[in-house]
Amino acid sequence: MAAIYSGIYLKLKSAKTSWEDKLKLARFAWISHQCVLPNKEQVLLDWVTQALVSNYNKKHELEDEVVEKLWAYLDNVIHSKRLQDLLKSGKTVGLSFSVAEIINKRLSEAYSEKTQQNIGTVLSCSSGILSTSSLSIIYTAKCELLVDLLSKLSKLACQQLASDDAVGSQLFNVLHLTFAQYLLIQRQQANPNRVFGRVTSHLLQPCLLLRHLLTVRSWTQADDNHVCQHLSREIRSQIETLLQAGLFQPELFSSYKEELLSEQKSQEKKKGAWKTLLLPVNTVQTKLGSDLCEPALHGAVVAGSVSLLYKLFLDSYCKAENYLVCFHMLSRLFGCLRLSDLQEEGKSDLLFPVDWSVELFALEQLLSLVLSNDIYNVASDRIRHKEVQFGFYRKLAQLLLTHSQASIPAWFRCLKLLMSLNHLIVEPDLDDLVSSAWIDAEASEPHTKKPQEVLISTIFQTYSKLRQFPRLFEEVLTVICRPAVDELRPPIFSAGLTPKLRECLLELPPNQILDILCLFVEKCQALIIPAVEGSVDMALKLMSVCSVLHAFLFNMRSLDDVTPSPVVLRTQRLMANIQKGIILPLMELLQAPRREGEKSELWLRKASDAALLLVYTWVEVDALFGVSCSKYVSPAAETAVTEPAARHWGVSAFLPGVKDQSWRRVMELASSFASTSKYCLELLTLQKMKMMLMQTEADLQALQHAAAFILESGRSTMSRGESELWDGDISAITELSYPTAHWHLIMSNLTILLPYISLKDVEYIAKVLLETLMLAEDQEAATDQEPSISIAKISLGFIHSSLLPEMRVLHCAFLTHLIYQFAVVLPTAPRDSVDLPLQQLSVTSIPWHEEIMASCKTVDPLEVPSENKVQKDELSLSWKTLEKVAQCIVLLAKNGCPVMLKEPQLQRCLDLLEIVSLQKLDSFLPSDCTRCFLVLLSLLVNARASVSCSKLLLLKVLSTCLHLLRCLQAGRNSNSVLKVLHASDVLEAVMTSQLTACKFFTDVLTGPDWAQYVQEVQEFLENFLQMIIERRQSVKLNLEKFMSFLVSCRPDTGAAKSTDWKNWNPAAEQLLLTAFTTLCHVVTLHLQQLPEKKLHSVDVFCALLEPVVLQMVRTVEHGLQSSTPNQPLPVAFIPSVTTLLKADLSHPVKKDWQKEPSGFLKRPRVKLYQEFYSQILKELPCAGSNLQFLQLALQFLTVFCSVPELCPEKETALMVVFAIKKLLSGPAITTQVIRSMEMELTEVLVQVLGNCSDEEFYAIMRLVLQGLEVRNIWQQKAKEVLSAVTLTKLLLSCPLSGDKGKAFWFASPQIITALALQTKEACQDQALISIIAIPILETVATLLRQGEGILVNPHHVSLAFSILLTVPLDHLKTEDYHGVFLGVHEVLFSIVQCHPKVLLKAAPSFLSSFHRLVVSVMHEGRQKGDRGNMDEFEMILKCAHLVERMYTYIAAEMEDFTVFSAFIVAHYVTELQKVTLHPAVKTHLTEGIYHILDLCIERDIKFLNASLPAGVRQVFKDLYNDYNHYHKAKKQGEEKYTA
Repeated sequence: MAAIYSGIYLKLKSAKTSWEDKLKLARFAWISHQCVLPNKEQVLLDWVTQALVSNYNKKHELEDEVVEKLWAYLDNVIHSKRLQDLLKSGKTVGLSFSVAEIINKRLSEAYSEKTQQNIGTVLSCSSGILSTSSLSIIYTAKCELLVDLLSKLSKLACQQLASDDAVGSQLFNVLHLTFAQYLLIQRQQANPNRVFGRVTSHLLQPCLLLRHLLTVRSWTQADDNHVCQHLSREIRSQIETLLQAGLFQPELFSSYKEELLSEQKSQEKKKGAWKTLLLPVNTVQTKLGSDLCEPALHGAVVAGSVSLLYKLFLDSYCKAENYLVCFHMLSRLFGCLRLSDLQEEGKSDLLFPVDWSVELFALEQLLSLVLSNDIYNVASDRIRHKEVQFGFYRKLAQLLLTHSQASIPAWFRCLKLLMSLNHLIVEPDLDDLVSSAWIDAEASEPHTKKPQEVLISTIFQTYSKLRQFPRLFEEVLTVICRPAVDELRPPIFSAGLTPKLRECLLELPPNQILDILCLFVEKCQALIIPAVEGSVDMALKLMSVCSVLHAFLFNMRSLDDVTPSPVVLRTQRLMANIQKGIILPLMELLQAPRREGEKSELWLRKASDAALLLVYTWVEVDALFGVSCSKYVSPAAETAVTEPAARHWGVSAFLPGVKDQSWRRVMELASSFASTSKYCLELLTLQKMKMMLMQTEADLQALQHAAAFILESGRSTMSRGESELWDGDISAITELSYPTAHWHLIMSNLTILLPYISLKDVEYIAKVLLETLMLAEDQEAATDQEPSISIAKISLGFIHSSLLPEMRVLHCAFLTHLIYQFAVVLPTAPRDSVDLPLQQLSVTSIPWHEEIMASCKTVDPLEVPSENKVQKDELSLSWKTLEKVAQCIVLLAKNGCPVMLKEPQLQRCLDLLEIVSLQKLDSFLPSDCTRCFLVLLSLLVNARASVSCSKLLLLKVLSTCLHLLRCLQAGRNSNSVLKVLHASDVLEAVMTSQLTACKFFTDVLTGPDWAQYVQEVQEFLENFLQMIIERRQSVKLNLEKFMSFLVSCRPDTGAAKSTDWKNWNPAAEQLLLTAFTTLCHVVTLHLQQLPEKKLHSVDVFCALLEPVVLQMVRTVEHGLQSSTPNQPLPVAFIPSVTTLLKADLSHPVKKDWQKEPSGFLKRPRVKLYQEFYSQILKELPCAGSNLQFLQLALQFLTVFCSVPELCPEKETALMVVFAIKKLLSGPAITTQVIRSMEMELTEVLVQVLGNCSDEEFYAIMRLVLQGLEVRNIWQQKAKEVLSAVTLTKLLLSCPLSGDKGKAFWFASPQIITALALQTKEACQDQALISIIAIPILETVATLLRQGEGILVNPHHVSLAFSILLTVPLDHLKTEDYHGVFLGVHEVLFSIVQCHPKVLLKAAPSFLSSFHRLVVSVMHEGRQKGDRGNMDEFEMILKCAHLVERMYTYIAAEMEDFTVFSAFIVAHYVTELQKVTLHPAVKTHLTEGIYHILDLCIERDIKFLNASLPAGVRQVFKDLYNDYNHYHKAKKQGEEKYTA
């Protein structure tokens, strides 16, 4: 045979053999052992590479199909197991450099042809070559080939990202691998100039373009998930590492310095200097030129690259002595931006808005780097460098202010950064800054408004600290008094700016604030007031000035008794000046008679707004000063005594100089505008009420008129139903935001208004509150991201607060309107509407809470006695109505005449029920609690869905009603319901109606909504029955009536005695079983809690319970017989049988009860339990992930297995464990499902193992060990392994004593060994990490903790380290990473805590395992360009906290481990030097390593300083200095005061 095949090589070389035959022969030769060729593998590799090289060198022109097959053959050979085995055995097999050349050439062709369809095989070849060390030498030995490959791959990746096609993973995986190989080679290069040249010539441009495209790409679902989430970030990180190491090596700094500083030295050139030095900055600038990429992308790529390059430059060279060099690098890189062109004279603004956004963002990042690295030192720049930096930033500021871009957030942020660098940079253009960035800026969008407020806040803080606030507001006033850029200027102080202004005003000297106020008042008197009439521009200026005065007066520090007298006197003069110089002239202007057409003019509206705002501000501040400062004399004090109107609280009582008649005209004018002026009138009226209430005798009539005026003022606008958001700024109220402001005022001051408004007004407020709540859900969805106020938010805030329950009149009225809305939803019944329960409960003529409402009525004191006489009769009327309604509901339930609702009506009911749930139901008064209970009961009993309606919607309505009924009966006034209803009637009405309603739900019994509904029924019945028992009133009677009702519902006859059910159905059966179960459970629990003195009651309750139990048995048997064969048991059956069994077992019994036929647990029932047990064991493995079924089934097994006598004769404990094992190995079972039912599984096994024999336990152990055999994972039976691992963990949770415990621990070494082998195999497949590796880690941790003092052989414990060193910690999904990390940590912690002696002998293994955790958390917790989602970051923080915990425990508890402390620190600083940690992660790790440093003695510190490499040594010194400064000093301070 050998002779036959030995001629293959000749045939391969022969020109006569067709290429098809050659390829077949080559494939056969590679796989066949019968083909004998000297050095066969190398020969075949040489043949295929030579064929490909000849084709690409044009020596032999081959067809495209043949070429593709040759590439495929080469790919198969490279990835074959045969080649890998040969290389592992040490045999030398290599490729020629020409292979790398043709791969690069093929990729280049693909890029130029703009098609990537046929390069998959080539990419696979290059991947195989690079990942095999003996083959990758063709690239690593010739670095230029690797650079060329990286350049080609980067360009191909850019091409793919720029297209509309879906992004695949193959190209990016190869690219990631190539970057990793190149970075290894780059670190080994000794010549930094050569590396710089190589990077700038071949890699800089494609890398920058690739990084940009990866950053800006909008990933879609079609794109590969691994590329989106992982590879894109990793490749960007690799690009940054490549550029950092290639362009900014320490050895290149002299070249940068020489080039950058030469600009300053007036062209001084050293002899021969430029011959040896590079021009690195010029080279980089050239590469950022027009040939970087296509013109459409060029600006954006350069903008993104400039900030990256500057960051990398600063990371490498930023030290105090290099700050000037760093600045010049900034100026050169800024020159690459298109913004720099605008500084040149004659250049026009050619940038589009999108370009402006990109350029300004880049500038923002550059300035942010300057600020964070402290490059600009004002004094040093002025003294040493002739303000070269200041001049640069000054030009930048002029550029920004000349080309205002108020619609772009980055523009504001750039100005803010310049302000932070030095306020003098923008000081010369302060007026332009105030105008373009504040007063005249159109920044209405939220994303723009926020940075604008931050900039203005910075300006405030800067000028406040400099005590130059008057200088700033001089400019503000100047800008205000200029002609407006737009007809309507935005408000000066937004809601976000006002708190910042307040902070500054509280720090300023009062005289400076008064200077500003006087300046505004004087300018207003001199310039604006004389010219305001008829001028829109002047009216707008007046509004701006008044809003500034309002903001200052409301936010400055108030006068008090410690305020210096000169300040008080000056404030008095200011207030008098405002009153006489501004307010009175404006009042004269507004009260002048005008024609109807003139009243709607804009100037008049604005003048009215400004005047009323200033009047309100003046009155409020004047009253405050008068109260808080005894030295303050109000200008109103001189005239208040002499004016007779003061006694009647006219306008002159608080605003001297204004007559009542004039004020009425002003009020009439202001009320015609739904804007600031109307709102200020309401505020003034409210202020008047407050002033009246401060008097010893309040004028009740005046208070009532004032409260009525406030409510009436906005009633018409509220009724329109049109409103928009309001930001809280009084000066910015518009016609659409006025309703919001008005409602906010009412709800905020309801405690003042409510005692003085009529019952009709109370009902009006309740009605509006309900209407706005009904619209709240839609409005909230639209305004969730807005910080502004909406009517819906106000109402929701009020309903959530504790105010409504305290306002009982309003609470009662609100409930009445709510019930009326329910009545409106229901269609008209065929009988008289008065009989309908909901309409009777919402009748306003019935005095529901007359004793509370009486305080709201205007009552003559002489009429009080007669009112009291009839009060009892009126109260009894409301309770009589409630009793009548209750009887009506019970009658409706018995007669079965439900109201049919359509889907919109049902949805409306559900919305109203949501509003009921928003209220604090426990705060209802007895009658309101009863009303609400009856409403919900009426809906439950009387409402049904039409045929076309959604059944799930009806289920949700019924579930919500039951839930709310349960909440009501859990409240403090739950007993009030039983004044009008018998408890048994409630239970019977609910069950009757629900059993009738069940006929609609026969086809939704498997859904979660039905399960939720049944759960609500069960909880309602349980709570209500519990309440009956706890009340101890007619307990026996109520229970007997309800039990007899349930017993009357007989499924075998097809109908109940008291109802007219024609067809029995499974839904009703489940509901009935739920009622039986709940009743038995509650009564059984009550019997168990009875004291010994009342044991006679047991027989009474047992006698009552027996017919229920018998009926329950019949229902279960009927249900089991009528159920469909091979269908799973209905979930409702399981708790019923469990409760039945518990009830039987709780009965007081004698010894050997099971042998007595007369015992309570009779033979037929034993048979039922046994059949049910067999059915459960049969269905358990098939349940999948149906968690509800699994939990209930396991609970039944727990009770059943607790009585071993119940088990059938042939059934053994092994069968239960086998069923559980089969369940755990099912395809639908996941680790999350196992965790959810772990408690129930443990309880079952506790009972099974506690009652089984030793032989059965040995069989169980054999079953577990069979599952742990490694052949299971070889046969791809991962779930078998998972079930065995889970069973092992569950066995550890069970109390094992005697021979069982000995048997388990005897097998424990075998278990640990098996787990180690399983881990090794599982970790080769990433998909098995979460399925097998994580549960194994959890089991090993538990095994080691439980085995403390039992596992005495150190070798067995040491096996755990092999598991820890096998489990991977990189390239994992987020959830898998946290699971693995936590598992490894818990195993280590178990060894540290429970096996310290083993730890000392295996210290190297422990340190290796722990060091892996440290390295991993440092890698994951490093600073990244994009932080990722917050959940992922929180997970990394938890992992860092675990590492800190381990460090702390080692330091505190393990004295013998001190000898290793220096090595632990060395490991830590070595890794720390490689990464830049996120501050939050670093905090945890640093706190931990400080505790290890506590263990280090002086000799260890010297050893570390001497042995660590230079870079690492510097990191250690910084760490040790921080340790001494922060941690050690704090520790010594604590020890000093410790006893």
